[in-house]
Amino acid sequence: MYKLLKTEGRAKLGEFHTVHGVIKTPVFMNVGTIAAIKGAVSTEDLQGIKTQVELSNTYHLHLRPGDKVVKKLGGLHKFMVWDKPILTDSGGFQVFSLTGLRKIKEEGVYFNSHIDGKKIFMGPEESMQIQSNLASTIAMAFDECPPYPATREYMQSSVDRTTRWLKRCITEMKRLNCLDDTINKNQMLFGINQGGTYSDIRIEHAKVISDLDLDGYAVGGLAVGETHQEMYRILEDVVPYLPQNKPTYLMGVGTPENILEAVDRGVDFFDCVLPARNGRHAHVYTNKGKLNLNNAKYELDDRPIAEDCNCPACKTYSRAYIRHLFKAKEMLAMRLCVLHNLYFYNNMMEEIRDALEKGQFKAYKKMRLDGFKENSK
Repeated sequence: MYKLLKTEGRAKLGEFHTVHGVIKTPVFMNVGTIAAIKGAVSTEDLQGIKTQVELSNTYHLHLRPGDKVVKKLGGLHKFMVWDKPILTDSGGFQVFSLTGLRKIKEEGVYFNSHIDGKKIFMGPEESMQIQSNLASTIAMAFDECPPYPATREYMQSSVDRTTRWLKRCITEMKRLNCLDDTINKNQMLFGINQGGTYSDIRIEHAKVISDLDLDGYAVGGLAVGETHQEMYRILEDVVPYLPQNKPTYLMGVGTPENILEAVDRGVDFFDCVLPARNGRHAHVYTNKGKLNLNNAKYELDDRPIAEDCNCPACKTYSRAYIRHLFKAKEMLAMRLCVLHNLYFYNNMMEEIRDALEKGQFKAYKKMRLDGFKENSK
């Protein structure tokens, strides 16, 4: 159940109540694709850096170790020792990114595993069954993520198929949640809005899926090649047609700037691999913009990554030391920078919620965006 606490313009402050705890929104979900955050970050670490929700991927866990294995071990929460909410992506994006390895049919998608080439079929029912085996808090509907750019004709046909698949997901989830051996009988389902950069197709699709009264709604198929301005335009056009009394999730986004702009346009949930991926390559976020710790100017810099940060890395280590670790190819370098970046994102979301609570989000957004430009001058 989603509880809307406050609004400022289109920006929303809310609470999403789940069987695994309350999620305070807006929220950034930390991406642990295969039930682990890349960069040697443990579940205990996630507890210490303000993580509210962990996100794992259906496709990857289906291939390895196998969703049936996870079910036998008590579900994803028990498997990775995490007691807070987990959202599982449906696998749709990963399957559709396997261009050349997959064939789309009405019943679902036939594709070859990127690991060993094994032939696999996944449709709406299979995606729901895998996610039920994983026993995540929130399951995502199986959708087609169309390529960018795509013709209007292709996009309309794709969106119509996504709607038909969504209805099959709803039917299958209801069945699964009633089975005796289902681990999480309170699993929630989010539908996904598609339509590329065609506002009219997006809006019509939003109206159709809103009538299905799901637990939440995602905007998918963005951050796939279009400009940031196009993404913001689509959000401005489509979010008003999604239910305000349900969470809105912008999939795969994004930079701190993207998040601030999307919150301003009514988005509640975010996820992105950027903070962890950038951290593994010595790129770290600060309130004054991004730093590359591989740069020679940090060789003798004894300051923390950010002097106003309370993350495990900044409380103890210097830029010079972390730079040395990268040059020495020491794994600790990646771990410290991933911890810092995830803390930065989680902390920024906490600040956004605080600003919304005080009715000061617009001022907070301006201050943050101005600050991020400082190191890019």
